[in-house]
Order: sequence, then C-alpha cells, then structure tokens
Amino acid sequence: MRAWTAFWNILKKDMRNYYLKPPNISWGIIFPVAWTLMFFVKSSSPIDVRSLLPGVIVLSILFGTTSMLAVTITFERRSRSFERLLLAPISLTQLMFAKTTGAILFGIFNAFVPVFFALFLTSLADIHWVTFALGVVLTATASTFLGLFVAVSESEVFEAQTFSNFFRFPMIFLCGLFIPVQRLPKFLQPLSFILPPTYGVDLIRPAIEGGSGMFSFAADLALLLVIISVLFIWSLYNVQRRWMQ
Repeated sequence: MRAWTAFWNILKKDMRNYYLKPPNISWGIIFPVAWTLMFFVKSSSPIDVRSLLPGVIVLSILFGTTSMLAVTITFERRSRSFERLLLAPISLTQLMFAKTTGAILFGIFNAFVPVFFALFLTSLADIHWVTFALGVVLTATASTFLGLFVAVSESEVFEAQTFSNFFRFPMIFLCGLFIPVQRLPKFLQPLSFILPPTYGVDLIRPAIEGGSGMFSFAADLALLLVIISVLFIWSLYNVQRRWMQ
C-alpha cells in the first residue's frame, strides 16, 4: 500500500508541476495542428484527411512524450530532486513507472487532439476504436520509454534534447508516418523496422483507413511489447549504473 501511495504522489506531483502547465497543454494542441496545416498549405491537390491522420497522431505522440521526459528526468537529476525520490518506499522499477506514466498520459492526450480536429473535416464513424486505442497506448508507451532511455543517458537538458532529435527527426521519414516504408530505398528499410513508431503507425493506420498493415495485428503488438520491454530494462540498467553508484 505504501508503494502505491508513493507511486500516486510522484505521478500527481509530475502532472501538477510539468504536464498540466498551460504552455505544455497548448503545445500539445498547437503542434499537431501546425503539422496538419503544413500539409494543406504545401499540397496543390485535395488532402485525404484520413490518410494523413495516422502520421500526425504518431508524430504528436512521439514529440510530446520524448520532449517532456528529456526535460523532467534530466532536470530533476540535475537539481538532485531525483535522488530524494530514491529514498521513497518504492522499488526503482515502480519509481520509473511513476515518472513515465505522466508522459504516457500526455502522449495519449496529444494523440486525440488531431482526432478532435479531424471530426470537423471528415467522417470517423467507421474507425475501429479498440484497435486505435490500443495502438495509441502502445505507441505512447514505446515513445515514452524511448524518451526515458535518452533522458537517463545524458546529464544536461540540452544534451538530452539534442540526443532525442537524433532519433526523432529521422523517424518522420523512416517510420511510414507519411511515406510508406515499402517506398523507401531498400537499404533504409531494415532501419525502419527497429524504430518503435513504425509499428505504432502500422497498428493505427488500418484502424482508421481499413485494410491491413505491413504486419499482422499480432506481430505489431508483439514487436511493440518487445521494444517497450527492451527500452525500459535498458533505461533501468543505465540508472543503476550511472546514477546509483
């Protein structure tokens, strides 16, 4: 019981101090809208909102979760407040889950912002909402743990932000968000298959557009769970090796 009380209090503190601040909420709304408007402005032909939506959703999740964790985890380590959290009656695994749950919820919130605006532009009546929700939650979790891996690998906020951009910007073009992976050069496709958003968008796109993705539902689900597990375990190892010596 004490462990779950500590978990809840850490999550509540992070939500109040970081995620529920007006600038972060507005950024979560403006970012996906700006990306959508960019496609409308740049394209000379009519835009299929439903085909654009999966990429904007995954992009909003990716940038929202990784940006927040790069700031919160690194800043708290720098100010030594993270060291105080290590004294809480909670295991390191539960502590890191508590520190990442807020980012996962923030990523899920970001995912539904494009959906809200798309309701005014097209019909979303036939979306498979269960598959869509599962894809959003798993993508938010994988992106959050990617952000956690980056955050615990650096000691300064600007270093973490720079390192995260090393991953994030190539993902825009390599993960099938807007350019199908099958249309990428053959030598780049293997790189696409090790990046988490590839499987997130492969789950979300069929849920919105119908049809099937590159992989089966079970394969996307299994691969995302493997990536989530690897990133989390690797991050815990880095925390133990670099922060708890």
